[in-house]
Amino acid sequence: MKNSVSEQNSGGFFPERLLITDLDGTLMRSDGTIAEKDRAALLRLKARNIATAVATGRSLYSFSRSQGADLPLDYVIFSTGAGIVRHADGCILRKVNLPPDTVAEALTFFCDSPFDFMLHAPVPDNHHFFFRRTRQLNPDFDARIALYQSFARPLDGRKGQPSRPAAQFLTVVAREEARDALAFIRSSLPNMSIVHSTSPLDRKSVWIELFHPTVSKSQAAAWLAAELSVLVGNTAAIGNDFNDLDLLQWTSCAYVVHNAHPDLKRQFKIVAANDHGGFAEAVDHWLDGQ
Repeated sequence: MKNSVSEQNSGGFFPERLLITDLDGTLMRSDGTIAEKDRAALLRLKARNIATAVATGRSLYSFSRSQGADLPLDYVIFSTGAGIVRHADGCILRKVNLPPDTVAEALTFFCDSPFDFMLHAPVPDNHHFFFRRTRQLNPDFDARIALYQSFARPLDGRKGQPSRPAAQFLTVVAREEARDALAFIRSSLPNMSIVHSTSPLDRKSVWIELFHPTVSKSQAAAWLAAELSVLVGNTAAIGNDFNDLDLLQWTSCAYVVHNAHPDLKRQFKIVAANDHGGFAEAVDHWLDGQ
């Protein structure tokens, strides 16, 4: 099995361009399906020898159970950039986990905080997690535990768990609390990569995720582009939420679907909503412009 992008290129795959898209709320429709026109757009890119990647907050386990798993993609950037997998054969090309000392520091912070949180196993098994539940009302947090009930275990005190590598921490807060929560967490744990996004479950709560400082969608995209010898000027990206922001700022040609957050729509080119072929529209616009 070829275990690097460079080795794959020795087989004749030398793309000049790279397109990266978010999955939920961007390429995937609200009902979890993929429009035929969007599938056809991916095939047009493949026919023109343009590399394609999905950059998703989903774990590899979650992605493999979505309709995205059946798409004609070249790469999957999963868990917000903590891992990159070659889609054709499932070979993991890159993974970045938190070291034990960072896990211990963040675990102490969260155990002393009022936040409900989850601590995820290392990539690629980060659909397994420990959790601590403290609040009286956090239905979105409870919904995630129910969704992953086979993989979720309560955290039995900070000293009950040995310091081990981990993929990430995740906490869920109400939208009105998100700004203050983000500021507090960032000031308390300044050496971690901290991203936030709208919950894909209730679509109103805010998920705050903490990773190794080298983890983000943009850093994963930059790594992949470098491995493929694709210049940033020959890349495009499509997104819809705040965890796409750094990726959209990194690429030379950025699009957001019409259902994106208003703050993002003020900064980037707008295409149709995810339910109305926005991905295909962005692809056509980029190819015409190129």
